[in-house]
Amino acid sequence: MPDDLLTWLTTRAWPLWLEYGVDRKAGAFNESLTLEEYRSTASFRRLRVLTRQIYVFSKAAEHGLAGAADTVEMGLTFLLGRARHPDGGYAWRFDLDGNVIDDRRDLYDHAFALLALASSNKLLPSHNCHEEARSLSEFISTRLRHQQAGFVESLPLSLPRRQNPHMHLLEAYLTAAESFGDALFLDRASELIDLFAEHLLDKKTGTLPEYFSDALLVETTENRHVWEPGHHCEWIWLLSWYERLTGPSHRLENAQDLLWQSVRNHGAIDDDPTLIDEVWSNGDVKKGTARLWPQTERLKSSLAIRHKSPGERARAEAVLKSWLRPDGTWHERRNAEGRLTMEPIPASSLYHLTCGILFEAS
Repeated sequence: MPDDLLTWLTTRAWPLWLEYGVDRKAGAFNESLTLEEYRSTASFRRLRVLTRQIYVFSKAAEHGLAGAADTVEMGLTFLLGRARHPDGGYAWRFDLDGNVIDDRRDLYDHAFALLALASSNKLLPSHNCHEEARSLSEFISTRLRHQQAGFVESLPLSLPRRQNPHMHLLEAYLTAAESFGDALFLDRASELIDLFAEHLLDKKTGTLPEYFSDALLVETTENRHVWEPGHHCEWIWLLSWYERLTGPSHRLENAQDLLWQSVRNHGAIDDDPTLIDEVWSNGDVKKGTARLWPQTERLKSSLAIRHKSPGERARAEAVLKSWLRPDGTWHERRNAEGRLTMEPIPASSLYHLTCGILFEAS
């Protein structure tokens, strides 16, 4: 594969997914591709993939990939048409013809709907993405807001509550603040920063619990909770981004250091630099397998903490490159025995690769 990550992304991965990952007849995106035949075997489509691919191809269009802008327009047409829920927000899952098969409204996926609108705004100004994003923000702030703190998982309601959707909502609000130049979105981001500082971060263990009760109490097993190194890396990047826009915040004092110390001390096994999937708050390994996406998030966090760990960027690049294939595909997972799998690769991971590599190249 190319030595340069950006070259691999722009000349291999994006063109491959533009050719094989787009179902032009259905006006939608394929959920996954097999590594050998580039086929999708999924029998459904998700809002998450729709919105992430709008983001991906918006970035590809900005970098001059022919056909990417038309693909973004196709995605927006689906989002603002077939996916729109009559009671506000967007439906969650569709059949291969684009018909709604599950109309729940999911917080995590709505964060990516906002990201999609913000990312495609400058590319397709005629689609009123700013107005749509404001409307979506209002829906999230009213219909999905939890009465105590943060937001509910979905409508209908479900448990446990998770930090993950709030994290991606922060990402979407920061993107929207920059894309639209609208103070509303930075105000919403600040609310999530408060939530992180007051409720999500466990300063005692220096970790970010994944799961919470309805009352936003940490879910534990034998007095310990689970955290994910990849999500720690994402939060490091987001906190750094927020402070670039607003200036240093006393609410976040030492937060990035705490998160990074946990990743550095317990995010990998022994001398293997690959980030594993799940760790207990006492430092024990919960799940020693590894997904692709934490390796991309490590790349972003390595730039945020480069003044404290100058060699981390090179290590993060080397790990990520070892998962990538010359044709523009990748290995999605490493099993417990340390072998990279040959399973179909989900379209949703292209968002992680695009975001991580573009941030690394900026």
